[in-house]
Amino acid sequence: MANVVVVGSQWGDEGKGKIVDWLSSRADVVVRFQGGHNAGHTLVIDGKVFKLSLLPSGIVRTGKLSIIGNGVVVDPWALLAEIDRLREQGLQIGPDSLKIAENACLILPVHSAIDALKESLRGEHKLGTTGRGIGPAYEDKISRRAIRVCDLSDPEVLRQKIDLLLTHHNAVLGAHGADTFDAAAMVEQLLAIADQILPYADVVWRRLEKLRAEGKRILFEGAQGAMLDIDHGTYPFVTSSNTMAAQAATGGSMGPSALNYILGITKAYTTRVGSGPFPTEQDNEVGQLLGERGHEFGTVTGRKRRCGWFDAVLVRQSVKLNSMTGIALTKLDVLDGMDEIKVCTGYRLNGEVIDYLPAGQKAQEMVEPIYESFEGWKESTQGARSFAELPATAIKYIRRIEELIEAPVSLLSTSPERDDTILMTDPFAVI
Repeated sequence: MANVVVVGSQWGDEGKGKIVDWLSSRADVVVRFQGGHNAGHTLVIDGKVFKLSLLPSGIVRTGKLSIIGNGVVVDPWALLAEIDRLREQGLQIGPDSLKIAENACLILPVHSAIDALKESLRGEHKLGTTGRGIGPAYEDKISRRAIRVCDLSDPEVLRQKIDLLLTHHNAVLGAHGADTFDAAAMVEQLLAIADQILPYADVVWRRLEKLRAEGKRILFEGAQGAMLDIDHGTYPFVTSSNTMAAQAATGGSMGPSALNYILGITKAYTTRVGSGPFPTEQDNEVGQLLGERGHEFGTVTGRKRRCGWFDAVLVRQSVKLNSMTGIALTKLDVLDGMDEIKVCTGYRLNGEVIDYLPAGQKAQEMVEPIYESFEGWKESTQGARSFAELPATAIKYIRRIEELIEAPVSLLSTSPERDDTILMTDPFAVI
């Protein structure tokens, strides 16, 4: 059996929630491998809507094991609140269905304060963070002063590490006239919830290795999108972790050989939340139409997404960087009824035609999209469950996208409903 990695091929918000949910019904284990509680997945099951921020999508299905990997930064209070909210919706969540890597790092209240301070200091150059402390938590991880899940079981170590952490952060906050944090109070806050968090803690790498040996199907679930990767994204307008498929190994506690099929979730047009370059953005009636039809608002933040035409250059770059085996094309139905549809096939930079998104910040802002136009289709694609049900012009659009991004469409989504999915290749069946 293959293990499958799901990553977004654009800037996130590609519809990963629905696809991951569809795949999780076939998986035995679902692993989150990066990000924090800024990621949002909306799952629609039998008409019931579940909104997830931190928990893996497998949590909504009975008999599935969900794992929060070491590559995730965990806000323990947000986690407990999310568990409570989902329990109120009827889900059974406990240590038998959810595990958290004991070496996962925590997001603390001071991280949110630092996040807000840094954004305010940027003025008009804001990055557009969610303000949830994710970036500062990753900074602490790299600086070797983070508090980890396992530290909650050792009050002495916890006090020492909190002292070290606040020595750094309070100096920054105080220098800018912001409120500082009391070490003893923070230790008390953490110890107060330790008994609620520690039952979920686990040696995840050992558990996953055992499950793999048993032939279990493992689904690795990423957050955000490839173009928000800290190394390969539109830096500095990126997230604070690696969002690429390779991170599934490091952040999910398994070696690279365990990753058999890389599925890139790809929207049939392009959206982006927050600041940063967006070559195909349509700040006009077209963008407004795509946003309204696609209900383009963030699951967690509620922020309106910027919308534009499909960027084949961007997606092809993601395909190569992630070694994507195939893509899941989502929200095709949003394009129904449009007279003309455009796809970006290249960029023009300083008079030169290029076939990639350059790394330089100014160059990314300056690139001009080169478009190829397609005839739209008047027929509805919503709810289609086979290629035979699609309009010929829609099929032509899909096939051209495959050519341009140099990857096949493995799955096609035609509505938010889980069953409205056309399967061309079963990722779990490919070795």
